[in-house]
Amino acid sequence: MVLKIGIVGLAQSGKTTLFQILTRAHGSGAGSGRAEAHVGVVRVPDRRLDRLAEMYHPKKTVHASIEYVDTPGSIIEIARTGAQMAALREMDALAHVARRFDTDSAAPHGGPGDARAAIESVELELILSDLTIIEKRAERLEKDLKKARDPALDRELHALQKAKAALEKQTPLRELSLGAEEEKTLRGFTFLSIKPMLYVLNLGEKDAGRIAAAEEFAVAAGLQARPRTEATAICGKIEAELAELEEREAAEFLASYGLKESAIARLIRSSYHLLGLISFFTVGEDECRAWTIRAGTTALEAAAEIHTDLAKGFIRAEVVKFDDLLRSGGLAEARTHALLRLEGKGYVVQDGEIVHIRHSG
Repeated sequence: MVLKIGIVGLAQSGKTTLFQILTRAHGSGAGSGRAEAHVGVVRVPDRRLDRLAEMYHPKKTVHASIEYVDTPGSIIEIARTGAQMAALREMDALAHVARRFDTDSAAPHGGPGDARAAIESVELELILSDLTIIEKRAERLEKDLKKARDPALDRELHALQKAKAALEKQTPLRELSLGAEEEKTLRGFTFLSIKPMLYVLNLGEKDAGRIAAAEEFAVAAGLQARPRTEATAICGKIEAELAELEEREAAEFLASYGLKESAIARLIRSSYHLLGLISFFTVGEDECRAWTIRAGTTALEAAAEIHTDLAKGFIRAEVVKFDDLLRSGGLAEARTHALLRLEGKGYVVQDGEIVHIRHSG
């Protein structure tokens, strides 16, 4: 599973800077095949995997990855012209970068540091974009239903009318309570306001050490109670400098701001939490690897993520907790100390577990 996140924001919000920092620090950037859109495949930093690699000295260590897409210009212009919209509709989630260089008292409403106004402006454009699509499709459905009754079209029209009513109240579709059938219907339209949203506050250098800034802002702006949203904070200027440093220098640089880790690591972690994703690991002398799955994934489904043949020939999953493996020193030792468990197809894999699939063939 490769997670795809579209980076959006107003002009001069720092979204392209964020993309460049991500790809320089943890991945590589490339053209997407679409004019001016850029794709970066970013390695997910995970200290647990690094520790496993130190233990096994594998020939290859494979981190999980996230694909970030940076579209040119302001999201408002994109939404109004339709340019690059196809790229954003393919995303699993959106990351909205909102510039917050000024204090609340200094920033005029709608000014460069008014993150709340920026969030409201962008949300409204996404809503209007979705509303346009719904109105066109609903009009077509109504014409078709006048010609002949069709239960499937009736259900689609009902779901669209429910979505339209929410959008007209300026409620994004991610906040709309939907039945399973309604959600399936709306998913096919790849609406933008239905996508999970990560709010990324771009702080000024003087606020770089305030790791609680995102949470404080989320509470003040009423974002914390919104479903399918997360908030995190970065300082673009600091992160750009950090991306150029070696590991030891980077640690010292972070410490000078009272920080233990890069804001980029927190951003990636927030992305995982937003989409309900976790990691499990496979280990060995050939390869140590992190695998991305959704929370609630069974052992059989995790086996299929590794290789379809493992799922077809699934017998049992050998599972051990990360901390237990470290303490015991390896899978064989964990088995000796009864820390390694045998689980069946329906076992729900937990974050950070090491999984070895026993299979036939």
